Amino acid sequence: MADRGQMENEGDENSTYLPTEIRDWSKHHVKHWALNMACVEGECADILLQQNINGPSLLLLEKSDLLEVGVTLGPAKLIIHKRDELLKLKKEQLINPTSNQSGRPCKPYPFHRHHDACRYKVNSVLDVTESGASDYIEPCHEYKGYINTSEATAENKMKKFTDEVIRFAAACMNSRTNGTIHFGVGDKPEFIHGQVLGVSVQDKEAYVTALPQAIEGHFEHKHIPAAKMCIKPPRFVEVLNPDMTSTEKFVIEVDIVPESEICKENIYHIFSLDTRKSKKKVKSKETEKEEMKRLFIRDHSSSRDLLAPTTFAKPLEEYNRFLDSVSQLSLLRKQAEEKHLRVVKSSVQGSRLSEMITGGSQSLDKSNYERYVIVTNKSHLVQLESLEFLLELNPTAVLDFDPETTKSGLKKHFEDKSTINVHLPVKYKITEAVEDIACKLKLTRNISWILCNGGIEREMPSEVDDWLIEKGASVRDVISFLCRKDVLPHTRFLVVFLLLSTVSEKMDPLLETFSIFWQELRGTEQILCICENEDAFTCWKDLIETRYGLDIKKRSIYELSFAEVNGTILSLLSDNRKSSRFLPCGGGSKVMLKKKVETSLDTLNVLCVNQCEGGNEDKSLIEETFYKGGKVSWWNFYFSEQPGSMPFIKRDKFDFIVDTILPLLNSLRKACVSFNLFHLTGCGGTTLGMHVLWTLKDKYRCAVLKDRTADHAVVAEQVVNLLMYETTEQSSRIPVLLMLDDFEEMEDTYDLQMLIEKECVKRKIGSKSPQVILLNCMMTEFWEKAESTEDAVFIGNNLSEMEQRQFEKKLEEIEKTYKNADTFYAFMIMKKNFAPEYIQGVARNTLKSFSIRHKQAQLIAVLALLNVYCKGATLSVSLCEEFLDLQAKPHCGSSDVKAGFGKFSTLVTCCTEEGTVVFEAVRMIHSSMAEHCLRELTSTYSVTKAEITDLLLTTEKFYECIQGRDKLKKDVHTMLVKRQHLVKGEDSQFSPLIQDISKETPGVEENVLFNAAKRFEKDAIIFQLLARYQYLKKRDFREAKDWAKNAKELSKDNSYIYDTSAQVIKHELKSEIQSDKEDLIKPEKLKDYLRMAQSATESFRETQVIAKKEATLRIQNKRDNSPYNTAGCLGEIQVAVIIIEILEKIPVFSSGNVRHDILSEVLSGRTTIQKVKMNDSKVSKHASYYHILQEFDELLHSLRYNMKKHFDFLDNFHVNLSHRFTLKDSREERTQQELFRCFQRYSELFCKMDSTELMKNKNLSIKLQIHKGRQFLEMKKADTHSGILNCLSNGTPADIMVEVVRKYAFILSHTPESDRSVRDKVNLIYANVVLSCVKPESQHLRPYKLLIDLLCKVLQGQIPYGESLALYFIAVAMMWPTEIVMSQPVESQKVAIYVSQMRTSFWNEMKSVFNGKSPVVHFFLGKKQGYAHLVHLREIERCVSSKENFASLWQNGKIWKHERVKELLCRVTGEVQRKYILVDTRNVGSKIELIPMNKSQLCGKLEGAKVSFVIGFSMKGPLAFDIY
Repeated sequence: MADRGQMENEGDENSTYLPTEIRDWSKHHVKHWALNMACVEGECADILLQQNINGPSLLLLEKSDLLEVGVTLGPAKLIIHKRDELLKLKKEQLINPTSNQSGRPCKPYPFHRHHDACRYKVNSVLDVTESGASDYIEPCHEYKGYINTSEATAENKMKKFTDEVIRFAAACMNSRTNGTIHFGVGDKPEFIHGQVLGVSVQDKEAYVTALPQAIEGHFEHKHIPAAKMCIKPPRFVEVLNPDMTSTEKFVIEVDIVPESEICKENIYHIFSLDTRKSKKKVKSKETEKEEMKRLFIRDHSSSRDLLAPTTFAKPLEEYNRFLDSVSQLSLLRKQAEEKHLRVVKSSVQGSRLSEMITGGSQSLDKSNYERYVIVTNKSHLVQLESLEFLLELNPTAVLDFDPETTKSGLKKHFEDKSTINVHLPVKYKITEAVEDIACKLKLTRNISWILCNGGIEREMPSEVDDWLIEKGASVRDVISFLCRKDVLPHTRFLVVFLLLSTVSEKMDPLLETFSIFWQELRGTEQILCICENEDAFTCWKDLIETRYGLDIKKRSIYELSFAEVNGTILSLLSDNRKSSRFLPCGGGSKVMLKKKVETSLDTLNVLCVNQCEGGNEDKSLIEETFYKGGKVSWWNFYFSEQPGSMPFIKRDKFDFIVDTILPLLNSLRKACVSFNLFHLTGCGGTTLGMHVLWTLKDKYRCAVLKDRTADHAVVAEQVVNLLMYETTEQSSRIPVLLMLDDFEEMEDTYDLQMLIEKECVKRKIGSKSPQVILLNCMMTEFWEKAESTEDAVFIGNNLSEMEQRQFEKKLEEIEKTYKNADTFYAFMIMKKNFAPEYIQGVARNTLKSFSIRHKQAQLIAVLALLNVYCKGATLSVSLCEEFLDLQAKPHCGSSDVKAGFGKFSTLVTCCTEEGTVVFEAVRMIHSSMAEHCLRELTSTYSVTKAEITDLLLTTEKFYECIQGRDKLKKDVHTMLVKRQHLVKGEDSQFSPLIQDISKETPGVEENVLFNAAKRFEKDAIIFQLLARYQYLKKRDFREAKDWAKNAKELSKDNSYIYDTSAQVIKHELKSEIQSDKEDLIKPEKLKDYLRMAQSATESFRETQVIAKKEATLRIQNKRDNSPYNTAGCLGEIQVAVIIIEILEKIPVFSSGNVRHDILSEVLSGRTTIQKVKMNDSKVSKHASYYHILQEFDELLHSLRYNMKKHFDFLDNFHVNLSHRFTLKDSREERTQQELFRCFQRYSELFCKMDSTELMKNKNLSIKLQIHKGRQFLEMKKADTHSGILNCLSNGTPADIMVEVVRKYAFILSHTPESDRSVRDKVNLIYANVVLSCVKPESQHLRPYKLLIDLLCKVLQGQIPYGESLALYFIAVAMMWPTEIVMSQPVESQKVAIYVSQMRTSFWNEMKSVFNGKSPVVHFFLGKKQGYAHLVHLREIERCVSSKENFASLWQNGKIWKHERVKELLCRVTGEVQRKYILVDTRNVGSKIELIPMNKSQLCGKLEGAKVSFVIGFSMKGPLAFDIY
C-alpha cells in the first residue's frame, strides 16, 4: 500500500482504493496508479494530476498528448504501455473469468523462519489480509505485486524494493508489531487480494546485499544496528505451477521482528532519500526538503507518515501523541512476547515412531516388517539431509508425486547414494505373469522409484484437478500390484506416507493414494503418516476425516521435525548397520564399500572384511536356528570366533581347499577359473563353502550368488564390478572368490565362467593370474567315495574320525548352553554320522499319531515330499499361514509359522527365498529327515507318495496364496518331469517320483499324471510327459498321440515336443512288430508297418525342420547356448533300421544272399521294385507284396541315401564339435552308441563283402575291386574326413588304417586323372596323417613331401563346395610355415588365405549346429618335422600319468605346464593386434591371424606386444593356447 499520509494531503481519503473499471477512476486514482503501477517518477505523476487526467481521459490519452504537457519521452511511453497492458488484462478476464484465479487459499510462509519446506502455488490466495497491528506478535502483512518492473532499470527496481521495505519496516518497528511484506503477491483491482503471482529473481544475493545498505542510508545513524536486527534478510519462497513444477519465480518476503529488548522505547525516523547518495551532491532547497525526517506507523492496512504535510490546524498533534505512547507500546510488546513464549511440549511421539516403524521390535535390524513402501510429495532442499533414514529402510518402492524429483527433488538426492530403478506407473499394469513383471522391474532387488506425476519419458505432470482422471488409474494399478501377496509379504510390509509438502486440497493425489492403500490393505494398520509439523498434520487429518470418515491420529507422527524423525529411526540401527563396510585391497589395505555400490550388486551377497562387527544379533537364537536345520549365516562364523566360543567345526576338506586347490588355481593364466565342491544333500557342503569364504575374506573379495536363476550376463557384469571397485592399478587388484550354491547343471557354471571371461575381455582386464575364482558348491544325487582332484572336492555322508571328535566336543559345548539340545536334529544327524536308525527314530517319534486329515499333517507330508524329490523346494510362509489359518498381525510382527505346525514344528525351519521376488519360506530341516518321514508315513500310516502327490496337485489351497505360488508350481513341475541323467547306463524313463510311485503303487502313477495335467492345463511339457507315459508304460499309442498332439499345439516351436510325437509312432511300430509272432510278415501287416514307418519318418523330418528354426533363432539370440537337437536325425535313422528289419522278414527279400543283395540294391535306389518284380520267378505268389512295396517306392528308393546323409551329418557334428566345457558328455556318448548300433545294421546290408575272397580272386575286375574297396571304406566310416579323424579317437586298430590307406591308393591309382575326385584325394591325405599317428613306422605311409605335393595340386584345382572345409583344414595344419623348406613355397605362403577361407567354410557349413558347442582341436603344432609336427590330443593324453586327471588338467590349463607336453609341442611367437594374434612366420611379410582360445589372456597386452603360445588346429581355424 502507498503512503497514506501523502494521499490525505492531496485531499482524497479513498484514493488508495482503485475502482475495478478505469472509467471510474478520479485524477487522484490516476496519480496513484502512475506512481505504483506504471512506476513513473512523482514529477510525472504530479503533471497528470495538474492536467486533471482522470480515468476516462486516461483511456483517450496518446503519447503526443503527454509530450505536449511536459512529460518526457521515457515516462510517456511507459504510461501508455502500462495502460494498454491493463486494458488487455481486463479484456482477458472478461473472456476467461477464472484464468487469473484459482480460488484456493493457502497459508503464508511461517513467520520468522527461513528453512521451512514451504512453497506457494501460482494464483493461490494467501488466507491473511493486509492489516495493522493486532496483538503485536501476530504479523501484519502488506502485498506488493512488483510485476510491472520489466522495463525498469535494475537500479530502479531495487530502489522500489528497498524503499517499500524500509517504509514498512519503520512502520512495524514504531508500532512494535511483527510484520511481513510480500513482493510478488497481487492486490485489487488487477488481482485478487493476496493472489500469488511471483517475480523473476536473477540475483538473490543482490537483494540480500541491498537491504542492509538501504538501512544504513535511510535510518538515523544511532538506530542502524537496531534496524538491522529487526529487519530480517529477504526470503525467497518458490512459486509452483498447478502441476507442481517450478515457475522459476519467487515471492520475496521480508519479516520485521521489533523485539522489546532491541527497540526499547526508541522511535524510528527515516529519511525519504538515501542519505549516502544525497551527501555527495550539492544540497538545494528542494533536496533539503526531500531529506526531511519521516515517521511511519501501521494504520490498518497501510503505513502512514505522521510527519507528512497536512491541512490540519495542529499538524504535529498526532505525532506528539504517538511519542507519548511509545513507552506504553514498548510495555505492551514486552508483555505480548512473554505471553507468547514457546512452551516446551512434552511428547511421546519419538517412542511411538520407534514402535510403529519396526512393528514393535524397537530395532530395524529385527523389524517385524520385511518391506517398506514410501509415498511422498514435493520435497524442499532443506529437508533432504534429514531424510537419510529412507536409505536404511531400503524401501521396495517409492511413490513420488513430485514431477521435478529427478531434476531437483528426493530422487535426485538419493540416486547418488543407492541403486534406483525409475519407472512410470504404467509398467505395473498386469499384462503378463506377475513374476515376469517383478523380474523386469527388479522389484525387491533395487529401490523402484515410481514417478506418479510425470517427470520422465515425455510424461507431462498433471494439475491437482486433472490428476485423478489422467493418472489415477495407473497409480491404482501400482498399488494393487504391490499389495498382491505374491509381490510383497502379506501383513508384513509398512506403507509410510511422508508428507514433505502440506496437503491442503481435497483433490490432492496423495489423498486418493491413501484411499487406495486403505482399501487394498483393508484398514490403516499397515499405514504410517509422518508430517513435519502440526499444521501440516491438521490439514491432512481434516481432509481424510472429511472424505473418508477416518481418524488417523493414532497412525501419525507430527510433533517431531524431520531431523528428529531421522535421528530416531537411525538410532534403531545396530552399530553393525551404522558402520561402514570394507573390502580388501592389495597389500593388506581396505576400501570402503559404498552403499550405492553394494545395492547395485543386487545378485551378490558380498562378504566384507568387517562383516558382523558391532552387530546386536541374538547369538542363542542364531545358533539354535542353525543347529535345528537352518542355513548357516555369517553370524555363525562370527560368533565362533568370539572369546569363550569353540571354533567352528573345520571339515577335513577345508585345509585341502585353502592350502592346495586355491594356490594351484591362482597359478593358472585364465581370467576366470573354477573348482567344484560336490556334496550329498544335508552333508554340509554349503556350510563348508561359506566357511572357506569367511576364512579368506581378507585375501579375496568374497561373495555368494543370491539367486541361481539370475541372468548370468548380469551376474558376470556385477562380479567384474566387484573386482574392479576402487582399483586402478593392476598391482592392487585382488581376485573375487564367488560361491555358487546349488546350480542344477554344470552347464550353468561353465556358462557363467565364460561370461565372466567375456566381461574381462570387454573391459580389457589383464593379469597373469585368475581374477575370479568360482567355488561351485553343487548337490549330487549319486556319489561314490572319490579322491579329491585339483578342481573337485567330494563331501559324502560319512564323517572321518577327526570330524566326529570335533562334533562330540561341540555337543559338549552346546549342552552347557542350551537345555533343548536334544531337538537340534540337524546337528545331531551329522554328529551321529548320518546313522539311519537315529533319523528314523526321530521321524517315528515326531510323527506319532499322524493323521492325514489334519492340516498340519498334510502340510508336513507335502513338505517332506517336495524336499525329497525337488532339492531346494520350499513353501512360502504366507501359504503356510493361510493353509493353517494363522493370523499375522501388522505392526506386531508376523505369526510364528513354525508353531503353527504343532508337534511337527521341530521338523521344519524358516529360510529366505532369493528368487525374482524375495520372500520368507519354510522347508524341512534336513533332506535325510524328509526321506525318513516319507518312509514312516508309508510304512506306519499307509500314506503313499501317490496320495501325497495327489493332495498337492488337487488341493486348491496350495495355489490360492499368491506369494511363492510360482516357485511352488515350478518345484512341483520339476518333481514330476525332471529325469536323472546317469553317467553310466541308460537315462531313466521318468522322474524319480513317478518311478517310485510306480513301484510303490503300480498303476496309480497314471492318475497322478492326469491330475498334473489338470493342474498344469496349458503346459506342453506335462502333456509331453503324459504322451511318453502312455507309449512307454501303458502302450496306449492312441492316447499317447492325443497328448503329443496337444503338446505340439501348445509349443509349436519346440523340436523336443515334436520329437516326442515322432517317438510315439516309432514305438507303436516297434510294438506292433514285436507282437507279430509270425516268421514272415503278411501283406496286410506289411502295409500297416510301412505306413507307420512313413508317418514316423515324416514326423522325425518335421522335428529336423523345427530344430533348424530353433538354431536360426539362437544365432540371433546370442544368450541362448542350447545345443542343436539331433534327435530328428537319429530318429529317422532308427526308423530306417526298422524298415530294413521289416523288409528282411517278407518273402521278396528274405531267402538267401541273392535276395539280400536285391534288397540292398532297391534301398540304394539302383533298381526299382518293378524290375525286381519282373525278375522274380515267384511273382504271382508275391504279387500282393509287390503291390504294397510300390506304394512306398519313394520311401524305400531313397532310404540308403537318407541314412547315409544323416550318418555323415552326425559324424561331422560329433567329431568336429564338442561339449563347450568338457571333453566328454555322457548323453552324447549314449547317442553315439545308438548310432553305432544303427550303423552296424546299415553296413551289414549295404557294405557286405568278403575281403578274403577279394584278395584271392585275381580275376575280379578293377571296377569291382574299386566298388568293394569303397564298401570297405564306408563300412569303416573312412569315406569321410570326419570318419577318418574319428579313427584317432575311437581306437581304430593300425591294420585297419593301413588298409584304408591302401584302398585309397588303389582307387586313385586305378582311376583316370580327370575322374579322380577331390574327396578321394583329401581323404587319402587324412588317412596318411591318421596312420602316422597310430603307426608312424608303417611302410604304407606316403612320404610327407609327396603328400604335400598332392595337397598343393588339389588346392590349385577346382574345389567343390562340400569339400572346402576339410581341404583347407588339412592344408593349414600340414603347410603351417616352419623352418622346413617346402617343395611348394608359393602354396605355403598362402596359408593365411586358407585360414580365412576355412573360417568362412566353417561358418557356412556349421553355423546352424555350432551353438552351445566348441570346435574340437584335432592336432597341435609339434616341434618335430614331417608327420610328427602334427600332435594329436591322444598323444598329449599319454604324457599324463594314470594318477593325474587329464580332463581336469585340460580344463584348468595346467596341461601346458606339464614337462612332457612342453617337450612335445612347439611354442610360436606373434604380436597382439586387437583381439587377435598375428603369428610370426618364416615368410617375410606373411602374417597369419590366430584367435586366442582364452581371449582374457590378451587383456592388458599392448597393441603390438610380443607373445608366445601353442597352436591347436580346429575346423573353425587355428587357435592359440597358453599365451605368454
